[in-house]
Amino acid sequence: MDYSIFIGGAAGQGLDTLSHILSKILQRSGFYVYTTSDYLSRVRGGQNFFQIRFADHLIHSATSRLDCIYALNHEVLLQHIDRLQENGLALADEEVPALDRLTRLPLRAIAEELGNVRVFNSVGLGYILKVFGLDFDRAQEMLQQIFVDETMFELNVQALHKGAALTESSVPVVPGKQRKHILINGNNATALGAIAAGCRYYCGYPMTPSSSILVFMDAVSQEMEIVVDQVEDEVAALNMALGASYAGVRAMTGSSGGGFALMQEAMSLAGIIETPVVVINVQRPGPATGLPTYTEQGDLRFVLHAGHGEFPKMVIALRDGEDAFYQTARAFNIADKYQIPVILLSDQYLADTEVTLPPFDFSKISIERHLADAQAYGPGTYYRYQVTESGVSPRLIPGARGNSVIVDSDEHDEKGRIDESADNRRTQVDKRMRKAQGLAQEVQPPWEFGADAPELLLVCWGSLAGPMREACDQLNAQGLVVRALVYGDIWPFHTERLHALHAQAKKLVVVEQNATGQFEGLMRQEALIRADEKLLKYDGRQWKSDEIVAALKEVLS
Repeated sequence: MDYSIFIGGAAGQGLDTLSHILSKILQRSGFYVYTTSDYLSRVRGGQNFFQIRFADHLIHSATSRLDCIYALNHEVLLQHIDRLQENGLALADEEVPALDRLTRLPLRAIAEELGNVRVFNSVGLGYILKVFGLDFDRAQEMLQQIFVDETMFELNVQALHKGAALTESSVPVVPGKQRKHILINGNNATALGAIAAGCRYYCGYPMTPSSSILVFMDAVSQEMEIVVDQVEDEVAALNMALGASYAGVRAMTGSSGGGFALMQEAMSLAGIIETPVVVINVQRPGPATGLPTYTEQGDLRFVLHAGHGEFPKMVIALRDGEDAFYQTARAFNIADKYQIPVILLSDQYLADTEVTLPPFDFSKISIERHLADAQAYGPGTYYRYQVTESGVSPRLIPGARGNSVIVDSDEHDEKGRIDESADNRRTQVDKRMRKAQGLAQEVQPPWEFGADAPELLLVCWGSLAGPMREACDQLNAQGLVVRALVYGDIWPFHTERLHALHAQAKKLVVVEQNATGQFEGLMRQEALIRADEKLLKYDGRQWKSDEIVAALKEVLS
């Protein structure tokens, strides 16, 4: 069992609320849920939609197939009705012009009869619930949570039942096994990972699609004892996060491409003062403002070279909601251990997509601070940039007994005092760069799935994990022998499994969400392997699993 419900209309017509209610009803009914969104950067008007896929099995991707369309205007139908399955259902208000395969309902008329046109979507929701045979008690629970005013709650319940009365159940679905799953998007999972890691300071300037991390952190700040600042710009954001980290607390900031660009002087500062910090770039299509509410993997090359000058850093691409939680927590430990910036790469697709996941296991998260023992240093004996074999100097926080913790953006000696001599410069650069040897041991191999001895090797990174997993399953089911590698740790670059599988496969195809094959270029640089084919999508919309399958078949033919 696998269905896809499409809810489309203009911004301001209540699509978000309706989608959230229906997604939660399905999740609480025991189904696996995968909800994606497509929205324009405007408050009202335009064409926005939510697509809710639900099934009795794990879901990893959106699909082009639609089983039900709930359209709030004519334009949505014209754009998407060709995606409707042969036995699918298209619904709209009776005021929408007639169209083949469209069922028109008196949604607005019923809402007006009830005395409040704003319950329009609850009428439509009631119809959809009845068509799929879903539980009305769960719908009422959700309405009660959203409408705290008793009168509005009762009015919406009436609208729900009046909508249900317009039809007989035609596609009853069997409720899934009750699971203790959560419904969460990538940005909220990232925020929870930071909280689990002991983050006590988060700051940022709102920029879609990163803003909901800031909003989530602020919402839980008092309960979790986190200081959250909305700052004046992204230049200040990273500088303030570095200040908080220098003072001894775990700190994080985040933005999207344009805001991340503003952080570069402070990124370089993090490198030379060797202060740990976690920074997330939730990518959207550029250049400049680009498509501010859509998705892309266009910032990889920029992030790899973030900050002027040479200094070690780590780059981790988040692959799904669960990965976002655990990798964000891991990023804090790596930043602390090597006293470096760790950059997380996400994107709008992962940020906004809501999926059902098992509850995160906070007991798996260890908080590793890697602070030196202040008692081991007598007055004046602590050197902040002490030269060590590993390149990692002992780190104290200010106020350590009788010792100053001196940091400076100029090149400095072991004590932190400015020193522009050639010998000192070589010594400090070498010390910092030796951290790369330890970082290389931290790198985790890419995820793998598919056939053991592949004829076709697919490689991707980040949020393409889900669509690639489903595409790989479909291709193998159709007789191809396919294996996929999905990279999470991007820098340093892991080559072992790539070399091993490339030696077996007859063809290697890289799939990305950008126009220039940025990951494929990194693969050529670090592994000396060139892809036989590149599948590149850069229209702002995420690859779906069926689109990958179709594109691969075209390439192979």
